[in-house]
Amino acid sequence: MSEQLTQKEKEKEIVKDIILKLHQGMSVEEAKDRFVKEVGSISSSQIAEIEQSLIDDGLSPGEIKKLCNVHALLFESALKEATVTEQSPAHPVYLFKQENIEIEKLTASLKELIKNRSGYDIRQLEKKIKDILSQLNGLDIHYTKKEQLLFPFLERYGFMGPSKVMWIKDDEIRALLKAATLKIGEVDIEEFINAYLNPLIEEVDGMIFKEENILFPTSLEKLNVNDWVEILKESDEVGYVFIERPTDTLTLIAELKRAVVEEPKIGEDHAISLPTGVLQLKELMNLLNTLPVDITFIDKEDRVKYFSANRDRIFVRTKTVIGRKVQNCHPPQSLEIVEKILTSFKEKKRNSVDFWIHYRGRFICIRYFAVRDENGEYLGTLEVTQDIADIKKLEGEKRLLDEGM
Repeated sequence: MSEQLTQKEKEKEIVKDIILKLHQGMSVEEAKDRFVKEVGSISSSQIAEIEQSLIDDGLSPGEIKKLCNVHALLFESALKEATVTEQSPAHPVYLFKQENIEIEKLTASLKELIKNRSGYDIRQLEKKIKDILSQLNGLDIHYTKKEQLLFPFLERYGFMGPSKVMWIKDDEIRALLKAATLKIGEVDIEEFINAYLNPLIEEVDGMIFKEENILFPTSLEKLNVNDWVEILKESDEVGYVFIERPTDTLTLIAELKRAVVEEPKIGEDHAISLPTGVLQLKELMNLLNTLPVDITFIDKEDRVKYFSANRDRIFVRTKTVIGRKVQNCHPPQSLEIVEKILTSFKEKKRNSVDFWIHYRGRFICIRYFAVRDENGEYLGTLEVTQDIADIKKLEGEKRLLDEGM
């Protein structure tokens, strides 16, 4: 057993060295040749472990991201030989894969249009492409579900790589899709295909390969049944795309695990005494959920501690986020800004920061407030998010008596 472990460690070190040599300029052909001679085959979980160890050794997620496609190419033949235990239709991985099947159909349709483009009138071709790109917008739900549900559980087992590397690739694909949608019909069709459509197709198909041969097998190895039950429960919060939503989530959960032991909870009639009044737990929960804003509280250790469960939340929040470091809840490219805000609050340089953005046809104001105790000591950060489109339109006055009730 110890010799096997030693051999595995040697293989990991060889692969790490190959990846570093790739980073330094070695050709893919040389890398593949050395890989076949010195390693031969490797499991998806070993690849994940190697990339994680490179991050731990100081290679930035951004640098690993640049090599991500090269890594997949390097390990493609070995990974395709790996077998993954077939999952029940109740399993989240099965549902992820069903979505991927539909995504592949869309990219295949785009490839077919490109191949046979000479047979179409330009306007007809552009319309067909535009329709498929519109359908591909559903990728955001697929990627969000992965980022908000799978990544948090992998982080709990010490695997930060996917949330630091794959999330960057997800956002690159989102940007490619947005650019292609904007440029269709605006530039020459051949330029559009070469500069926008082909790169999008390549990255979307490449992400399917990375998910099914690296992310999902690693997740199946690391996560336990209870983890998958929680992921399935929370999947409804994010939604499903390209496939029919399971008709009875409770039935699907039962197929994963027949009995789930719920943690004891404080009764809803439990009284909570505050300096300015007393509220029942039920009253407090519904009060917070009735506020016309989404709120999220991050404690002084930068861990998400609470979020309101409004019916129409602006940004997705799932229970898997509770206890997660806030730095891991944001795309890696925005991490520096998040850190600056938190540091300014902790050092008492600022008490609030405001942003406003256009998001899915809405005008969103995002505000961050430092939460302090009576002595001014930092307790955490409160995020308040609100759609202010209608508020911006207000003019003049409307008094209480004007309501005419």
